[in-house]
Amino acid sequence: MRRVRLSALSLFVLLGTALTSAAEDQLPPPAKKTVDFSKDIKPLLAKHCVACHGAKKQESGLRLDTRNHTLAGGDRGVAFSIGESAKSLMIRYVGGLDPDITMPPEGDLLSKPQVALLRAWIDQGAKWPKGIRIGGPAKTHWAYKPLARPTPPKLPPALAAKSHNPIDAFVLARLAANGLAPSPEAGRHTLVRRLSLDLLGLPPSPDEVDRFVADKTPDAYQRLVDKLLKSRHFGERWGRHWLDKARYADSDGYEKDRPRPNAWRWRDWVIDAVNQDMPFDQFTVEQIAGDLLPGANENQVLATAFHRQTLTNTEGGTDKEQWRVEAVFDRVETTGAVWLGLTVGCARCHSHKYDQISQREYYQFFAFYNNGDEMNSDVVTSADALKTFTRESAAHRKQLAKLETDLATARTKLQPAFEVWLAKQHQALDAAGKDPIRDLPLTGLAATGSGGIKLAVQKDNVVLASGPNPVTAVYTLVGRVEASSLSGLRLEVHPDKSLPKNGPGRASNGNFVVTGLKMELSDNESFAKATEAKLVQARSTFAQDKFPATNAIDGKPKTGWAISPQMGKPHNATFFLAKPISLKGPQHLRVTITQSYGGTHTLGRFRLVPLTGRQKHLGLPQPVLAAFEARNKKANDKKATAVLLDHFATVDKTTGPLIKQLAETRKKSPKRPQMSVRVIRQRTKSPRTTFLFQRGDFLRPQKTTPAIPAGLGVLPPVRPRHKDPKRLADRLDLARWLISDDNPLPPRVAVNHTWSHLFGKGLVRTINDFGIRGDKPTHPALLDWLATEYRRLKWSRKALIRIIVLSATYRQTSTTSEALATADPQNTLLGRQNRVRLQAEIIRDNSLTAAGLISRKIGGPSVFPPMPADVAALSYANNFKWIASKGADRFRRGMYTFFKRTAPHPNLTTFDCPDSNTTCVERRASNTPLQALTTLNNEVYVEASQAMARRVLGEKHVDDRGRLTRAFRLCVSRPPNSEELKGFAGLLEASREWYTEHADNAKSLVGNYNTKGTATDESAAWVATCRIMLNMDEFITRE
Repeated sequence: MRRVRLSALSLFVLLGTALTSAAEDQLPPPAKKTVDFSKDIKPLLAKHCVACHGAKKQESGLRLDTRNHTLAGGDRGVAFSIGESAKSLMIRYVGGLDPDITMPPEGDLLSKPQVALLRAWIDQGAKWPKGIRIGGPAKTHWAYKPLARPTPPKLPPALAAKSHNPIDAFVLARLAANGLAPSPEAGRHTLVRRLSLDLLGLPPSPDEVDRFVADKTPDAYQRLVDKLLKSRHFGERWGRHWLDKARYADSDGYEKDRPRPNAWRWRDWVIDAVNQDMPFDQFTVEQIAGDLLPGANENQVLATAFHRQTLTNTEGGTDKEQWRVEAVFDRVETTGAVWLGLTVGCARCHSHKYDQISQREYYQFFAFYNNGDEMNSDVVTSADALKTFTRESAAHRKQLAKLETDLATARTKLQPAFEVWLAKQHQALDAAGKDPIRDLPLTGLAATGSGGIKLAVQKDNVVLASGPNPVTAVYTLVGRVEASSLSGLRLEVHPDKSLPKNGPGRASNGNFVVTGLKMELSDNESFAKATEAKLVQARSTFAQDKFPATNAIDGKPKTGWAISPQMGKPHNATFFLAKPISLKGPQHLRVTITQSYGGTHTLGRFRLVPLTGRQKHLGLPQPVLAAFEARNKKANDKKATAVLLDHFATVDKTTGPLIKQLAETRKKSPKRPQMSVRVIRQRTKSPRTTFLFQRGDFLRPQKTTPAIPAGLGVLPPVRPRHKDPKRLADRLDLARWLISDDNPLPPRVAVNHTWSHLFGKGLVRTINDFGIRGDKPTHPALLDWLATEYRRLKWSRKALIRIIVLSATYRQTSTTSEALATADPQNTLLGRQNRVRLQAEIIRDNSLTAAGLISRKIGGPSVFPPMPADVAALSYANNFKWIASKGADRFRRGMYTFFKRTAPHPNLTTFDCPDSNTTCVERRASNTPLQALTTLNNEVYVEASQAMARRVLGEKHVDDRGRLTRAFRLCVSRPPNSEELKGFAGLLEASREWYTEHADNAKSLVGNYNTKGTATDESAAWVATCRIMLNMDEFITRE
């Protein structure tokens, strides 16, 4: 018997072959004892198995040192089935039943009593005490430990005086333990700018700075915080943080990278949710499973577009299932990163090498999303539009109610006039019965067609068209009619084998469209003094939807009578005059049939029949005629009388106008402002079964063992809300699990994200990795206190931020002391605030704000600020045209810039804006020469310096000193010191001299922003000076 190491191939055989009954007979029976894992099984696995299948090494993905990993199995599935040792593939190999492979491959083989113990252990439920890891006790990683609220340290009086809230107690105690003191509070100019940039992403105006600096009341800072938290721009700043995590973009990605026209609607949902301070637990549930909430409204369904931000591949020849699976992979890994702070993607192909996440657990997580499909959903265009609609609808309903009341009052006075009308109508009906509609002979018929069409008059005046078949045509038919009166005519259409699809039209499908019908009478053949007999009423035996017979006489060239899908059959349409006209002797009759719809929709075989007599229906609707018939049979028929009264009200001179006005008002009902957005909806028909994919390959599913939706083994289990065991857990169960009280990761991760946005670094520096390989918290107790506080605050984002920014820790200056620089250069102990480079969008927003150009409009479709022409050409086959927005849209905030994944705006990417292809929980700030070149020379920033110069020159200032001070304050929210003022004064003077001598350069630099009454060279000097101010390091830095 050969003994080989467990390779990928051997494990394939190990986990892919069933035991035969003959082989089972060769196994020792299970031991007849209650197995003790620690005494009987742990030593056995430790000695024979974990060297190749332990924490450091997993041959073919199989790991046997922890219970979760052991039950998960390896690349090809589970190694054994609990309670069925005889069918377990693990037993086959350790029992020596395979002629080629024996486990373990080296060292002593398992004895029959040992195999019997393994069999008994499996049959008895494979019990494995919690917390035991073979090779040492399994220590619970700090991030997975249950949350417990720490008690803030008690500070000595001197330190307590520097503390504003419990956050400071944790930080000050840690600093004191290391022999360090905190930094002093930043100056008020710095504080107001820091708060405004952190909370709104916009700098404060000079007036706002002055008010705060001058306000010496004890609660001035607190009131400033509360004011900023109430600003609608708060939702933009903190919504942008979330868009990074959601990998938001306005295009599909991949090669074609087609635009997603309505993607912005979800972006606006985020802004609104943040502004409304939607609790983070609700925020979580609605985005992951809003569609599954009982009675889910359209906003909750819209929220699920969080996971619609995945890339979409529309290349030709792609396998749709492959890219659907890729999108589900992304949803799993985004959820892991955003809510759990874990890099679960490793487990897509194999069990995680470091964290306790098995491949089976990955696909159990995958199963939650596997039945979430992308679908369209109608949603309101915006909250503001809905408010307008609601207000206008209320006014419209009020207007309708008044008209209905007026009409009801008027109807109470109708009865006398109604009785008179009834009598007249009965008389008219009686007269019509004595002179019914009947056909008139048409003699000497001749027919001609435009465009060379041949019209042959056949037996019974049937006309057949042949010859050329132009897209439009006009037929003219002339004949003689002799009668005392003329009431109208009938147009009959007849099928014919010579026509496409047997006609009766000449279009490829046998249809036609009669767009015009004109009837004329004349005493002579020349029709020199022809009189039009205007046709005003029409009815037909059949009419195509939206192509009734009345269209043929409405005077419009693109509407008409047609009969699809009833081609190949005879039909007719009857047209009437307003009332019969008397004829004095024989008359020549000319009928012109216009067919201008296009597409060869012309008549093929037809017949015209003049009509005489009176219409019995008198132009009345069929229900009204039926009511008259009913009254003839039963004079007191109440239902028929009510129908007649309703009709009479429409023609009465008092109620008729009211009814017409009411109908017109109803037509003007405000239209609900809505649009279609791509969201996630639960698949209800033919739900998918989830399997493990070998090495993450969707073409290699392990169909032997389905993956049932479940959470990660290192965390508390998901508790399905359904009691029926046949109903699997779904996304709603997953969402509720994420924010459940016993899940410690999401609150820790969420407060760490918030802290990083306010300090530039998280309490856990590896923001994207709370796993084994990630950093430990710098202040573990503070992290847990904030996490429990977040829950105590009912997951209020604003309340959490308020606590943090009110702390003395946040308010510290970012200028470091020598002692702190030496002892704590990375500011791990939080002895000062961090200087943070502004994000890409905020740098642009600050420039536009200083220039006075910024548009503060919130929400709406993405915009297209100026961009170098060649950038858009980088997209697939140059299929995307970037047409710069005009007016205020040109100066919208950076977060509204249309983001095309394959050709993003270079101003964004230069300053490290994420590519939106995958989730981004932390932006990294680079420092390159290209950044300075961009803010100095890019069109957006040059225009900002031009507008800023015009702004400063246009304001009332006494001298250069006043203007320079104003410009400096617009940039960094503080006045310049004497040295800075001197430097900029020198720059201004040097610029004046240069541009006086270089008029062409001055004109070019100023562009369209020259200040009225100011020389071009003077304007240029100020543009150059503002240009440098907008490039100061302090300008692009939050101190």
